[in-house]
Formats: sequence, C-alpha cells, structure tokens
Amino acid sequence: MLSLHQKALGGLAILFLVMASLLFAAAGTLRYWQAWVFLAIYFGCSLGITLYLIEKDPALLARRMSGGPFAEKELVQKIIMWLTSIGFIGLMALPAFDHRYGWSHVPVSVVLIGDALVLLGWLGIYFVFRENSFASATIVTSADQRVISTGPYALVRHPMYAAALVMLFGIPLALGSWWGVLVVIALAPALVWRLIDEERFMARNLPDYVAYQNTVRYRLMPLIW
Repeated sequence: MLSLHQKALGGLAILFLVMASLLFAAAGTLRYWQAWVFLAIYFGCSLGITLYLIEKDPALLARRMSGGPFAEKELVQKIIMWLTSIGFIGLMALPAFDHRYGWSHVPVSVVLIGDALVLLGWLGIYFVFRENSFASATIVTSADQRVISTGPYALVRHPMYAAALVMLFGIPLALGSWWGVLVVIALAPALVWRLIDEERFMARNLPDYVAYQNTVRYRLMPLIW
C-alpha cells in the first residue's frame, strides 16, 4: 500500500501532467514561456507546501488529499465543486488558446505581476495551513475540531478563499491573457456561494462558530466584506 507522502507526491505529479497537457495542447506549442514559468512557480510552491505538511502536519495533508465533487457530502457543495472544476479547466485552456491565436497583448511586466500574485496566493495558503490543522478540502467537521481565530483567521473568516482569489486573478495574467480574467470573474460567485454555505454548515455543527462570526465580522476582505 502506498504511504501518505507517496500518494501526495504522486497526486501532485498527476496534476502537473494534467495542467501542462491542457496548457500546451490548447496553445498548440511548447514555445509558451509564460506557461513554463507559471508551472514552475505553481508546482514549486505546491511541492514546498506538500513537503512541509509531510514533515509538520501529516493529518492536515490527509485531510487535503480528499477533495473535489465526489468527496463532498452535501449536494450543494457537489454542485459548487463541479462548477469550480469546470472553471479551473477553463482557466488553463482559455489563456492557452489566447496565446495560440494572439487575442491578447499582455506586457511582460503584467505577466510578472501575475506570477507574483500566484506566489502571494500560495504564501497566504501556507499561513492558513500553519495556523489551522482542520483546513480540510471538503466541508466537514471532525470530533476534535475547534474554532481557529488566530493568525489570518483574526482578520477574515475565510483566509484560504481570500488567498485563492488572489492566486486565481494572478493565473491568467501569468499566462499572458486578458481574456482569462473573465473565467475568474465567472468563478468568483461559485467561491462566494461555497463559503456562505460553509458558514451555514459550521454554524450548525461547530460549537462557538457563531460567536467567532460575531467577533470577526469580515469574510474575505477586512473593512469591505
């Protein structure tokens, strides 16, 4: 039987192959430097965080291994995860088609800003994982789970979604596409739907979560929402 770290690293390798295949097949060429840089940053950060979890928090790594529409227990969350999965495919494919047909002319400086946003998103996710060992990939609660209100959770109630949004907006820019930003705009309502439904679930199933909501007023952006 494969060990946890073998499953995690194997899953990461498969994801790399899937994303690279989508990007370069849609682009119709391997001469797509923006995609190579993006993949290096995205999977360099993914590998770093995976190795960190193998060493520091294998329980969280196990929680993160089960995700996607088939892993969710609630029908609403299954629907949301199908929408986001389809959206993520679009987030790879549309910028690659954009590169193929030359629809956008994105300056190198903007591409680098996109890469920086991807890095910033991963940094935010790292801080979430360091603070919250219960950050499962699915909407569930465990017997020993408690409300986390420290670190980034003292600023907003959903710091992982906030970090994910930063990363999502960075991806099409990193891939050299203005049109890809439309996919992120289309994905944003699904993410908001997910976090609102998650809050309802947590309020019902996690003691002290309602008190936490009353203490930390903002969901994604301090002083805004």
